[in-house]
Amino acid sequence: MKMIMAIISDEDSNSVINELGQNGFGVTRLCSTGGFLRAGNTTIMVGTDEEKISEAIEIIKSKCKTRKKAIPNLEMSGGMGVMGAAYPLEVTVGGATLFVLNVERFEKL
Repeated sequence: MKMIMAIISDEDSNSVINELGQNGFGVTRLCSTGGFLRAGNTTIMVGTDEEKISEAIEIIKSKCKTRKKAIPNLEMSGGMGVMGAAYPLEVTVGGATLFVLNVERFEKL
């Protein structure tokens, strides 16, 4: 047995969880916060047999889209320690970060 831990955007979470559920995968949802943007994420855990890992990953991949987001880019000006104007910085957000783990033991009580 394997466990997929996927960190996905809150924006994508409902469609990912619904699609996984419709395809027979059990999903546990955890709220999480990313360090860089300090934005809300969803971490999902999917336990499944090894032969179904590719199917689950394809579902996650198809529903998690990357997008551009503008964030404030605060720069120091002239070494004087004075904050300069905030220039927006465009970053790519979304997609998914996946971990596939071996499950030594699984029990449903």
